[in-house]
Amino acid sequence: MAGLIVAVFWAILVSFLAVALVRLAQTLRKTTELVAGITEQAVPLLGEASDALRTAHTQLDRVDSITTDVAEVTANASALSSTVATAFGGPLVKVAAFGYGVRRAVGLQTGEAGRTRARTLTGKVLPPARRGGRRNRSKD
Repeated sequence: MAGLIVAVFWAILVSFLAVALVRLAQTLRKTTELVAGITEQAVPLLGEASDALRTAHTQLDRVDSITTDVAEVTANASALSSTVATAFGGPLVKVAAFGYGVRRAVGLQTGEAGRTRARTLTGKVLPPARRGGRRNRSKD
């Protein structure tokens, strides 16, 4: 009797283990199919990503060359502006100062040095400029 009970329990245990092994085999089969499907889809995606990276690298090389050219143009423009300022700045200031001196001398000879003229701006008459600005205002 005891042998029969042990045999029945052993048969039940083997049945449960067989069912568990069958389910595990099904799970492994589906997992294998899933991995194969992901591999089929991932390989083209990786190829497209690689192509996109190559294209981006090419574009970055172009942008780098453009940036280098712009930096060179900027340096040339800066050098040109400093050269123009050096070459013409000093003489232009001297010519302007000479012109102001001539105007002032002519004004002193004609007697207009003490008077100021009213300026017009698009039909509006502006008051003459004050002498001395804000610094020389008298404090009342």
